[in-house]
Amino acid sequence: MDSSSGYARAVQPIRAEAIHTDAEGLDAGDLRIPTVNGSIPAYHARPRKGNLFPVILVVHEIFGVHEHIRDVCRRLAKLGYFAIAPDLYHRQGDVSSMQDFQEIHAKVVARVPDAQAMADLESAADYAASTKGDVSRLGITGFCWGGRIAWLFAAASPRLKAAVAWYGRLAGQPDDLHPRHPIDIAATVQAPVLGLYGGQDQSIPLDTIERMRDAYLAAHKNCEIIVYPDAGHAFFADYRPSYNKPAAEDGWWRMKKWFEQYLNE
Repeated sequence: MDSSSGYARAVQPIRAEAIHTDAEGLDAGDLRIPTVNGSIPAYHARPRKGNLFPVILVVHEIFGVHEHIRDVCRRLAKLGYFAIAPDLYHRQGDVSSMQDFQEIHAKVVARVPDAQAMADLESAADYAASTKGDVSRLGITGFCWGGRIAWLFAAASPRLKAAVAWYGRLAGQPDDLHPRHPIDIAATVQAPVLGLYGGQDQSIPLDTIERMRDAYLAAHKNCEIIVYPDAGHAFFADYRPSYNKPAAEDGWWRMKKWFEQYLNE
């Protein structure tokens, strides 16, 4: 198989060292999730044996539900979770064949309402609950664009038990589709959130991260924001040159511990 198979065209070429997790012992594959506005595509992975698995919503990067996000789902399923990654761009367009970051943002990403994303994530949790998912133990993790969404969902969903946000944008100019950003809703976040950020990330200034930490800690005790001084943006993306192995491995370990703590209370 071509090593680039399944990845978004905008991120070619793919690193030869990109992690691939097999589906042995898993039920994994594409499906469609019913929502109030029609069905949307998603990818899921869960252990083949057993019943009532804790559910983790996996929110994709700006590049959509491509092979990296699918692999993350399989990694989580190997840990005993029902991982499901809905395509939150589906109504606005397909980014998989787009080759330019600016095109993806202008034609699709900027047109996705936050309210739509929140509703679709709730629908994904409902779907998981209908087929071996235990949403009394509901978590979320998101990367890049999805990191911001994970923060917002932690404020929007009363049933969420834990969130892990990887280098999600924290502040910005509000508009009709995106009326608030994570830093605006720190006091209303209901679930424990672990934030993982890169100290060299040019798109998320350190002072913004510190402001978020101060705002969140003022309202909550069960939160943590980690900054990896030598890592940049997308340091977990093992298929891209931005990958920082020490930061990625430490972040994955912290995420596992976070979910173990808060999804098993």
